[in-house]
Amino acid sequence: MYNLENGKNTKLLHSEIDAERKNSDIEEKNEAKITLSNTTRQIGYGYRHEQAALLFVCLTVAYSMRTCMGVALVAMVYNRHDIRSDIQGNNQTDIGSVGLLNGILFTEPYPKFRWNKTTQDYMLAAFSWGYMILQIPAGQIAHRYGTRYLLTGALVINGVISFCTPWAAYYGSWVFVVIFRMIQGLSQSCFIPGMHTAFGKWAPLEERGRLSAFAYGGQALGTVLGLPITGFIASSPLGWPGIFRFYGLLSLAVGAVLWFFGADSPAQHPRISVAERRYIEEALGQTGSKGKHLKVPWKKLLRCKALYAIVIAHIGQTWGQLTLYTEVPAFMDKVMKVNIKANGLLTALPFLVMWFANFFFSWFTDMIIVKKWLSVTNTRKLAQSLGCIPAAVGLISLAYVKKDIVVVETILVLTCAFKIAAHLGWHVNHIDLAPNFAGTMMSISNAVSNVFGSLAPVVAGFLLADDVASEFLWRKVFLIAAGIYIITDIVYVAIGSAELQKWNTPEEDTKGKIENDEQKPMI
Repeated sequence: MYNLENGKNTKLLHSEIDAERKNSDIEEKNEAKITLSNTTRQIGYGYRHEQAALLFVCLTVAYSMRTCMGVALVAMVYNRHDIRSDIQGNNQTDIGSVGLLNGILFTEPYPKFRWNKTTQDYMLAAFSWGYMILQIPAGQIAHRYGTRYLLTGALVINGVISFCTPWAAYYGSWVFVVIFRMIQGLSQSCFIPGMHTAFGKWAPLEERGRLSAFAYGGQALGTVLGLPITGFIASSPLGWPGIFRFYGLLSLAVGAVLWFFGADSPAQHPRISVAERRYIEEALGQTGSKGKHLKVPWKKLLRCKALYAIVIAHIGQTWGQLTLYTEVPAFMDKVMKVNIKANGLLTALPFLVMWFANFFFSWFTDMIIVKKWLSVTNTRKLAQSLGCIPAAVGLISLAYVKKDIVVVETILVLTCAFKIAAHLGWHVNHIDLAPNFAGTMMSISNAVSNVFGSLAPVVAGFLLADDVASEFLWRKVFLIAAGIYIITDIVYVAIGSAELQKWNTPEEDTKGKIENDEQKPMI
C-alpha cells in the first residue's frame, strides 16, 4: 500500500490513476464507435423518416396555400368581360337573391368584387409583409417550445383564417383580406425555423441531405399541386369560396395529424426504438434529456464566420428565386408575348422537375459524405456551386435568347433543376454547424435574406420604368440577378464551413460532465 504522506508516492498514485482514466476513456470511445457503427448498419426505416414525412406534408400544404390567392383573385374579381364601366368601389358585389346558404357563400351565385390592380397587389404582398416580421422570434419559439407546438399552432391559425377569408371579403372589405393574409404570413414564418429545429434533433449527418431534401421538397411540390387544385375548385360548383375552405380544412387536418404523431426529439417520441434513438442521439451528440432548453450563445453565434457565409448565400438564392418566379413570367408576357401563367403546364413543369432533381442531389451529396470522397464542408460548397453557377448561366441565357417558347422553357427547366442543388449547400449548413441551434440560425438568415431579396422586384421595376417591353432593359435585370448568384457563391465557397461548432454543446453540460468525472472513485 502507498504511503499517502509521501509526496512522491502520492504523485505516482495520481499519475497511475490518470493513465487508467485515459485508457478507460479510449476504450469507452472505441466501444461507442463500434456500437454506433453496428447501430448504423442495423437501423433502416424508422421514426425519423416518419417525422420528415410529416414535415413534408406540412410544407406542401403551406406552399399550396401561398399560391392559391393569385389564382383565386382571377375568379373573385370582375374582368373587362364582366363589367363595362370602370367602377372603383372595392366591395361592390352582385349575388342576386340572398338565402341562408347563399348568404354564407355556400351556394351559387358567388359574389365578385371590383378591386383594382393596386388593391389586388396589396393582397398578394400582404403575405410577405407578415412573413418577414416574425422570422427571428419564430426561431426562438421553436427553440424554446419545440417544433410540434409551433407548427401545429401555425397550421391551426392558417386553417381558421383561410376558412373565414370568404366572409372577410364579402362582409368586410379588401382591408380585411389584407389583414387575414398578413396573419397567414406571420404564422407561416414559423415553418422554416421550426423544421430546421426539428432536423437538428432528428437528422444524422449521413442522412441529413436526404431527410431535409425530402421534407423541403414540399416547397416545389406544393406550388405544382396548388395551381391546378385551386383552378379546379374555382371552376367547380364550390366556386372561389371553396378554395379557401378546402385549404382551411386541409390545414386543420394536417395540424391534428402532426399533434398526435409529431415529436420534438427522439427522447420525446413515445414509440421510437432504443436502437434508433441511440443512433440519432449519438450521431448528433445529444444528451437525450427531456424538456431541457439550451441557452442560445448569442455572442459566439453572431461571431461565427460560417453563419455569415450562409446568410450571404441565402440572400443570393432569395434574389434569384424572386427574379425567376416573379419577373420571368412578366418578361415572357411583355417581351415574348406568351402568357406563361395562362398555361398550367408551362408554369408547373419547372417546379416538377425541381422536385425530382431534389432527390438526386440529396442522394448524391449524402453518398459523397458517407464514402468520404469529400469533406462535409467541401460537399456543401460543391452543392452550392452546382446550384448557383448553372442558375446564373440560365439567367444570362434568358437575357440573350431568341423569342422561342421551347428554348425559354428549356432554359427555365434546366435552371430550376440545378438551382435546387444549393439546398444541399447553404440550406442544411445551419444543421452542420450547430444542430442544437439550427432553427435560430435559419430564422436569422431567412429574415435577412427576405429583407434584401425583396428588393429584387423593386430594382426590376426601377430598371424597367421607361419601357417594360425593352429587351435591352430586361437584360440588365437578368444580368444583375446572375451576378448576385455568382458573387454570393464565391463568398460562400471562400469562407463557408460545415465544421461542428464548439458552442453547439452547452457549457453547463460540459461542467456537469467534469463534476461527475471528479466524483467518480479514484480507484
